[in-house]
Amino acid sequence: MAPFVVTHDTLLSPEQAWARITDWPTHARFVPLTRIEVTTPPPNGVGTRFTARTAVGKYGFDDIMEIVEWTAPADGQPGRCRLEKRGRAIRGWAELSVQAHGAGSRATWREEASPAKLPKFAERASAASGRLLFGRVLRKLLDG
Repeated sequence: MAPFVVTHDTLLSPEQAWARITDWPTHARFVPLTRIEVTTPPPNGVGTRFTARTAVGKYGFDDIMEIVEWTAPADGQPGRCRLEKRGRAIRGWAELSVQAHGAGSRATWREEASPAKLPKFAERASAASGRLLFGRVLRKLLDG
């Protein structure tokens, strides 16, 4: 997938927005046919692993992720989390960040990930669908 970026401004503080966008199981409420299981003990941080399972019945795939960078927002500094996608079906990375913006904060989702066998010609369509899906997820997480 070609890389994409989505942002969303919210009246939530950076700390509140961070708590929402790093609540991994809640992401599944806004991704069709998907459930998310964190496979390491809390709290979130470098080394946290989780799997997003997207399926219809017994047919589906796993998006296995691990946090490789983690800095929560604090003392006016932005927060940033980088995930590496380590499954057989989906490869790539995602970065989530939150920073103070106006009376609230701005959250940004950057991602470059794709199905392992996606043909080159389909990358643009994949990035466009990623922008739509994860833009919706970000809005729902922060406005819900």
